[in-house]
Amino acid sequence: MASMNSIRDTFFEECEELLEALAEGLQLMEADEHDAETVNAVFRAVHSIKGGAGAFALNALVAFAHRFETVLDALRSDKIELTPEVMHTLLRSADHLADQVESAREEREVDAEATEGFLTNLAACLGEVEAPPAPGAAGDEDPCFGFDAVTLDFDPIDLPPPDTFATEAPAEGETEYKITFHPMAGLYANGHDPALIFATLADLGRLHVTLDVGGLPSWDAFDPAGSYLGWTLHLRSSEPETVLHEAFEFVEGLCALEIGPAPARMDAPDTPPAVEAAPEPMPGNLADDPVAPAASESLTEAGPLDAAPLAAPPALLSGTKGRREQRPSDDEGGSGGPKPTLRVDLERVDRLINAVGELIINQAMIEQSILDLSLPTDAEVITHVEDYRLLARDIQEAVMAIRAQPVKPLFQRMSRIVREAAEATGKMARLVTLGEATEVDKTVIERLADPLTHMIRNAVDHGLEGREARLAAGKDPEGTIRLQAAHRSGSVIITVRDDGAGLNRARIREKAVGKSLVSSDAELTDGEIDNLLFLPGFSTAEKISNLSGRGVGLDVVKNAVTALGGRVAITSQPGEGTEFIISLPLTLAVMDGMVISVAGQTMVIPIASVIETIRPGPGDLHHMGTSEKLLSIRGRFLPMIDVAQCLGFPQRDSDEPPLLLLVETESQTQCALIVDAVHDQRQVVIKGLESNYGSIPGVSAATVLGDGQIALILDSEALTSNRMLNGHVPIRSFAPPPGAPSGAAHV
Repeated sequence: MASMNSIRDTFFEECEELLEALAEGLQLMEADEHDAETVNAVFRAVHSIKGGAGAFALNALVAFAHRFETVLDALRSDKIELTPEVMHTLLRSADHLADQVESAREEREVDAEATEGFLTNLAACLGEVEAPPAPGAAGDEDPCFGFDAVTLDFDPIDLPPPDTFATEAPAEGETEYKITFHPMAGLYANGHDPALIFATLADLGRLHVTLDVGGLPSWDAFDPAGSYLGWTLHLRSSEPETVLHEAFEFVEGLCALEIGPAPARMDAPDTPPAVEAAPEPMPGNLADDPVAPAASESLTEAGPLDAAPLAAPPALLSGTKGRREQRPSDDEGGSGGPKPTLRVDLERVDRLINAVGELIINQAMIEQSILDLSLPTDAEVITHVEDYRLLARDIQEAVMAIRAQPVKPLFQRMSRIVREAAEATGKMARLVTLGEATEVDKTVIERLADPLTHMIRNAVDHGLEGREARLAAGKDPEGTIRLQAAHRSGSVIITVRDDGAGLNRARIREKAVGKSLVSSDAELTDGEIDNLLFLPGFSTAEKISNLSGRGVGLDVVKNAVTALGGRVAITSQPGEGTEFIISLPLTLAVMDGMVISVAGQTMVIPIASVIETIRPGPGDLHHMGTSEKLLSIRGRFLPMIDVAQCLGFPQRDSDEPPLLLLVETESQTQCALIVDAVHDQRQVVIKGLESNYGSIPGVSAATVLGDGQIALILDSEALTSNRMLNGHVPIRSFAPPPGAPSGAAHV
């Protein structure tokens, strides 16, 4: 039982990969950037899910996937046209297929009514009538059985001439394989179709198929549920033998199979007339036949696979574990095979990451101990410690790369959110994604899914105008949501931008005053009004819907992003749209920091937020009011923030010019942090505080230094936010008055 559960878990993991490939292919088809191989890849993804589901008797999933692949097969054989309506049906059917996989994984029933609706839409794509076929004309009645005769349309499989295959020698680099394949009755009962397996083999090279009818019994002994046919196949391909076995993986145990190299020279085989494909099932309710065979795929002579990269997503082999066709790149050594991968339990990776974190702390402690000995700078042990530090950093970066994953699967999920939100609101919307290959820590991706979903729905519901309003404004009736990811200064920046009407700041202010979130006489800048959206319970929706109006606003997004050590900012232009910018750490384990002193305490500030250190002269400091100080630098005034005061320490008394750290927040605002001293720049291991101490304003985490001392990691964004919340001057740049001195001595 434990072994079966393990196999089942592996199947659902492979389904995730197949669904990703399916979404990628459909995305290319929707953008009209596809070719025939893209459609084939989409078809094989659905077929592979169906094949695996049949092995576990997931009949509802098998039935839906079968009808789905029937439409895809008709599309790739040019029987139907890829119209916008068909494309919409394919996208929504892929969403429902993902729901069915998830339901099967959790062993719960899927909505039968919703499934029936999707089956109806798929049947409409084929031009089928759901009612039973009308009786035939007079004379069509079968006198033997008394049934009405129905004409079935199907295409015969087009096999290459046997004499051509026999006389041609394998090309250079090709191996000729002989495959003996005899299905058992259970293979058909699970919804598998040999023709589709043969088509997969044909994609690997040049294929010759011979039908073996020697097992057919007499008419009296014939069992309709039995399996009597077999096939002998000869395949010339540059792929290794293991790839051929992968094509039959989902039918292992359901057939008699032999695969091996063919003799060096094959005589012309005895070949019967061309084998015809099994007829397509009669139109009707597929639920009555959940394991009906799929539509046949033409077996044509295929040349060797092109080594050039495809514009379409890599094709998936029928019955494989989500295997993608890959060609070796220059850095892979040109081995000619796919890049090997290994599944590793995430808990093991986490233990390795923790061990590497302790290794870095240990390295820092050894380095500190060596420094305390005051050895000569050319001492050999110092050289060894430096090598140790570099090696520890290399190990850390390698381990972090194991957890790093591209954001592409997350972005693909957002395409579905846009479709569902557009249908719920009656708007037209599409998602454009950029930077899908950007890699982020796996934990960051998992915990970002919910806030990003909320932002996408918010963009469709509140950001985009309706069709009539967009046409009146001279815009495309279909709105665009742009989702982008990029690396910047040790962080990953994710932006969500819509091309809607922008924020209605007057309405936002009115709502905030009505909810007593701000006073009616408060003077707020545009940026401060925009940030009101992040206050708890704030919503501008006039009525409750499935998407908005329940008081669960963008504060949920902000809290989720803040919990990841990130920040979210908002910008908007009337009539042009709104953009949300999320900044997140690349990893939640290690960072580069600057060690500083504040009020006698050793602390660390992320070096990515520090622009420069400044020792200002007396003429660079200016006062505003009774307590505010401004720094004059490069023709503008920047606010100065006393870190000690923000953290509750006594205010600095010295009249000497302070040491300043010029930092930039995620809202692109610069300010100067007052500190006592800057000691070092080093890599530190992040240790969370929330589980033991809760959220601490101005502090994001802690770390252990080389001397064993615990240092708090400061959050520059939170320090500036706390300053605003405490009633101090808003953080913004001031233009200096004419003739004001501007200059600073830089450390």
